[in-house]
Amino acid sequence: MPTILITGANRGMGLEFARQYAAQGWRVLGTVRDPMAGRALSEAGGEVYVCDVADPAQVARLKGSLAGIALDVLLLNAGIYGEKQEFGAVDAAAFMKVIAVDALAPLKLAEAFADQMAGRKLIAAVSSKMGAMSDNPSGGSYAYRAAKAALNMVIKNMAADLAPRGILTAALSPGWVRTDMGGPNATLDAATAVAGMRKVMAELRAEDSGALIHYDGTRLAW
Repeated sequence: MPTILITGANRGMGLEFARQYAAQGWRVLGTVRDPMAGRALSEAGGEVYVCDVADPAQVARLKGSLAGIALDVLLLNAGIYGEKQEFGAVDAAAFMKVIAVDALAPLKLAEAFADQMAGRKLIAAVSSKMGAMSDNPSGGSYAYRAAKAALNMVIKNMAADLAPRGILTAALSPGWVRTDMGGPNATLDAATAVAGMRKVMAELRAEDSGALIHYDGTRLAW
């Protein structure tokens, strides 16, 4: 039975990933920040682990809880949008919090679990086209855009650093999805976006490692 560890698996796309992988017979390990928020994940067939991914002590505790478990896929889904800060009103502490959760935490989680990757050996992160410097006609959202751009570079760097271990990496662009973050006017439902990203992950080749890939399989310039 293949095994996947999904961060931020209590709602939205993380929960939908858990549902779909569990339905396909995978062992699903999922993290939630709030111990009271794990019911939906459990009902979807996932195993619930409490972890704030931006807290090094909690990541270390998670590492200990999962010691000895081989992971086919590490899916770095947990993230925040933060305050929608505009030029002239950027709060430094709020900015750095988004960077910490959306860019640094995925890197530290990958460092923690790289030695447990086996089988498929894939580390994927849910990123966004909003982190693409090649596609930014509107500006704004400074923290979120900067964090996702940083995440894209983290994934690209890891592709090179982890290639000798046979580990592939990918940054996934889900599109505009109807979740708490995406809002009710988004164009995609979570099931469609997640099914597309799962296909991307299943078909990822070594030459694609480190790329930013849209849920429909399109490789994106960033």
